[in-house]
Formats: sequence, structure tokens, C-alpha cells
Amino acid sequence: MSTTSRPAAPRRLPPEERERSIVHAAIDLASESGLEALTVRAVAARVGVTPALVAHYRPVMDAFVAEVFTAIVSAERDEVIASYDPALDLRTNLLRLIETLLDDARDDVAMVWAQSWAIGVRNETLAARVRSEMDGWQSALEDLIARAIAEDPRLRVDPASSAWMLLAMVDGMSAHSLVGWAPHDRAALARRTLAAVLDAPADDHPASVAVTES
Repeated sequence: MSTTSRPAAPRRLPPEERERSIVHAAIDLASESGLEALTVRAVAARVGVTPALVAHYRPVMDAFVAEVFTAIVSAERDEVIASYDPALDLRTNLLRLIETLLDDARDDVAMVWAQSWAIGVRNETLAARVRSEMDGWQSALEDLIARAIAEDPRLRVDPASSAWMLLAMVDGMSAHSLVGWAPHDRAALARRTLAAVLDAPADDHPASVAVTES
């Protein structure tokens, strides 16, 4: 007599542990396939639970996408900024930071960033997180540059505008590389851009750089 096999029921977990498993699965899925891969069904399949259970813990998908985005990009920022070595000069530190961000091994995070800008157009919750995380990067870089200037008065650059220019270069080159359109030697271009930013007199920079919402 033949029997019909049934899929094993998901192991019962405490609510906190089940919630963590759903969030971690969503982070892994987005890291592998981008934010656009995040659907209730896709996350449920990754965890091995029903879509209804995922919806129970994260009932608003737009907010869940924003949460996953924040977890991925803030972890990278914390890691990269923490690698700043006070024993090294500003130029060396910034070059190492830029080269780290431009490394092909970080294309997964670059993809999350690129998709966040597009999806954020129709997901205001995500857009708000994107603005906050970009502000976090700008503030972190500005602080590092300002600290270096305080220790070496010979550095005559504006921390705010220097940080914005470096981030614009990193974001642009990272996005371009995702479609195979990038300089042959991104590190060489990074060095030239860094030299242009740090060697420009402070008076050539505006006093501050503001971002306004349209």
C-alpha cells in the first residue's frame, strides 16, 4: 500500500527565536539576490515556514524591506569605519577605506544599495532609511576627516564636502560595476579622486553641504 508523504512540520520555536530566524533568512536572501527578492513567500521558503507565519511577524512588507536594508548596510558601515587606524595618516586611511568599499567581494552590499535607491521611489519607509543611512556614512566620514585635521593643521580641506565627494565617487563606481561598466583599475581612479579632494584648498569648498528633500 502506497503512502503519501507530507512535508515535515516546522520545528516549534519560541517566538523570539522564530522572529530572529525570519529576519536572518531575509538578510541572507537580500544579500544573495537583492532587496527585490524579498517577498513573503520567498522568505517563508527560506525559513521553511508558511507565508502566513512570516506575515504574522512582519505584517508590513515595505517596513520589513527597510529593516533588512538597514541591517545589511549599517553592519558594513560599522565594520569599515571601525577599521580606521589612528596611527596612519588621513590619506592612507581614506584610501584603504575606499578600496575596501570598491572591492568586488562587496558587490552584494552594492546591489542592496543600488536597489534601495530604485525601490525607495515607491517605498517611503525604505526611502527614509536610505536617507538616514547615507547621512550616517557622511557623518562618519566627516568626523574622521575633522579629527585628522584637528591633529594636523596642515590639512586644509572641508570635512563635509570632502566626505560627500568621496561617497559620491564610491556610490557611482560601485553601481557602475554591477553592470560591468567601470574603470579597468578602480583603485587607480580612487587614488586620483582622493588626491583631488585632499589637495584642494579648503577655501575651494563650500562651508557646508546640505541635502534637501524635494
